[in-house]
Amino acid sequence: MTRTTVESESKTVTIGFEEPFCVIGERINPTGRKKLAAELEAGDFSTVERDAIEQAACGAMVLDVNAGVVYNSNPNPNETEPPLMRRMIELVQGLVDTPLCIDSSVPGALEAGLEVAKGRPLVNSVTGEEDRLELVLPLVKKYNVPVVAISNDDTGISEDPDVRFAVAKKIVERASDFGIPAADIVVDPLLMPVGAMATAGRQVFTLVRRLKEELGVNTTCGASNVSFGLPNRHGINAAFLPMAIASGMTSAIMNPVRPGEMEAIRAANFLMNHDANGATWIGFSRVLDGLKEGASFAEASKAAQDAGGGRGGRRRRRG
Repeated sequence: MTRTTVESESKTVTIGFEEPFCVIGERINPTGRKKLAAELEAGDFSTVERDAIEQAACGAMVLDVNAGVVYNSNPNPNETEPPLMRRMIELVQGLVDTPLCIDSSVPGALEAGLEVAKGRPLVNSVTGEEDRLELVLPLVKKYNVPVVAISNDDTGISEDPDVRFAVAKKIVERASDFGIPAADIVVDPLLMPVGAMATAGRQVFTLVRRLKEELGVNTTCGASNVSFGLPNRHGINAAFLPMAIASGMTSAIMNPVRPGEMEAIRAANFLMNHDANGATWIGFSRVLDGLKEGASFAEASKAAQDAGGGRGGRRRRRG
């Protein structure tokens, strides 16, 4: 079965159909976070530091790093984003040993991150647009890294799941032309908000099964998209994630500091037989006990890890 390997300097995470669901922490991203964007423009990285440490403690197996700040002083991201990405990558990997996902729509920022990233980061992302394919796939090949493939192209985002599947297939085939194996493509089938499209969840479940069975690729999504605009969003997210896992989804870009969502993933891993002897689920029960005693999720998670109650990814000895 397909296995996608993502690495830091000292830790290896495998995304795969027979592996525990891979949680990619979404918090280091200034999109929609005005305070963080202002801090980054001012050279203040305190929130980035806190988010990196907290997400890793709560069970994120990979950390997404996005430097997409539109500077008031210079609105050109091609100039401002590459040096900011480089600095953020260096900072985060100096704080935690969690593998990284370099997230940008600016090719120069992707390469700046790849130049300083240790191990084998995930690149987020490439689309089916011709110019993106020609710019990003050579970088993926050059640095021998896996990439998130988003199922939209020059025509935009289609509401037709068959069209989104066709775009994913096109990206996989084009990647092959560059010598990039399907194992290094993690497809994002584009999860729509269920409040705007009632069939959004069912569409993605069907697409994920097709992507697994017909293309043999791993998958991911922005999990919180499903609940956008709705009340009690975390309840919807917590219901969506196990259903996606049962359909064959192997990772998600999400907020790992939410106990409800993480509990749902831990339970789904156990039920899918991706948690040997329920060891991680039993360890997670200690986290829940800590929450009942008044600890924060990060504090309770760290205490459980220190007590040997969880695992964050496979470690690999280097010669």
